[in-house]
Amino acid sequence: MSNLINVTCAIILKDNKVLVAQRSEKMKLPLKWEFPGGKLENNEDEASCVRREVREEINIEIEVIKNLSSTVHDYGDFKIRLIPFLANYVSGEIILLEHSDYRLLDKSELIKLDWAEADIPIVEEFLKIGL
Repeated sequence: MSNLINVTCAIILKDNKVLVAQRSEKMKLPLKWEFPGGKLENNEDEASCVRREVREEINIEIEVIKNLSSTVHDYGDFKIRLIPFLANYVSGEIILLEHSDYRLLDKSELIKLDWAEADIPIVEEFLKIGL
């Protein structure tokens, strides 16, 4: 039984676009697209985690609006619970510190990307939400 890793992610809205990030070649799931975020630390609440991770990974400040449905995905050698948040871009210049690329896309373009498997149900739920 693989351990369950709690991971937050942010669907970041900026100028009516959605920010998505591409994992680098060195990361697990290389070159897959994802919503930026990261592992929940001990004694950290989920909203604080996603704000910290976004600051650490892409150098911007976000405002969390609400959370969406968490999903659990088993990658075989590890299992994650992905805890998604809808967020607004607040400030900062996007500087990729871990990812290889990012895009600001219209909502309709999201389905065309090669997503990390755990992110797919989150993309599908997000597409059903009216903004």
